[in-house]
Amino acid sequence: MTPVPFSLLRLRLIAANTFLEAVRQRLFLFLLLVAVGLVVSVQFFRDFNFGSSELKFVADFGFGALVFFGSILTIAATAQLFFSEIENRTALTLLAKPVWRAEFIFGKFLGVWAVVGVFCVLTTSLLMGLLWSRETALMTAHPDAFATGRLVNYGAVVVAAGLQWLKFGVLVMITLLIASFSHTNLFTVVMSFFVLVICHLQYLAREAYATGSGVVGRSLVLGLSWLFPNFQVFNVADAVGVIGGGNGEPLPVAVIGRAAVYGVVYLAVLGSLAVYSFRQREI
Repeated sequence: MTPVPFSLLRLRLIAANTFLEAVRQRLFLFLLLVAVGLVVSVQFFRDFNFGSSELKFVADFGFGALVFFGSILTIAATAQLFFSEIENRTALTLLAKPVWRAEFIFGKFLGVWAVVGVFCVLTTSLLMGLLWSRETALMTAHPDAFATGRLVNYGAVVVAAGLQWLKFGVLVMITLLIASFSHTNLFTVVMSFFVLVICHLQYLAREAYATGSGVVGRSLVLGLSWLFPNFQVFNVADAVGVIGGGNGEPLPVAVIGRAAVYGVVYLAVLGSLAVYSFRQREI
């Protein structure tokens, strides 16, 4: 029997179905609630006057909300959509047809990543609107602080948010990898959040490696630092000059490129591991 070739069409159909299923399961409502919360917070920030330093506070708040709610959405959506296919036996029906397991895994990945992308676009747009509104008001109230023009680099805001979206893609793959051998939704969610914490604190392991003295301890820390991605690589808001780089300063291409390549490499490695693990699983 001639093997069925890998199909981008089937991959796209699985991704589209995953995206629509996420919208039907009230995940899209979660995005809207978060967005409304940020819009309402505009009135709160207008009651304060910190001068130009307020803009950094607003930007940090916005990116903090993006990271916090985006991480929750990424893990919850990935685990829920994966195990809904397993529990409803639709995955068995689908894979009984000429569908590769790689198509299933990467289709789920693209569908969830698209949902998270909508969240990132919505949140970033609201953040940029908030920054523009507050910066305009501050320029009127404190013109001396803005003698050289606007302080917010809105292009850098988009770049920083885009790298966060790439980080969420890596998190989707981590969750899919865990789900590929896990048998419960709860275990997948708990382990994914555990790995998320490790990835955000991974830079501490590298610092321990740099200052440690024991050979065994240094080797262990170095191995763990390569095993888990360092999510601090994607936090480039300060490096790209979101605040203070609004006067036409060029974006640090090397920093952006390094983070992008780092994320793509981990996506490829984790995706390959997830496909391999899922192939060994009995459905």
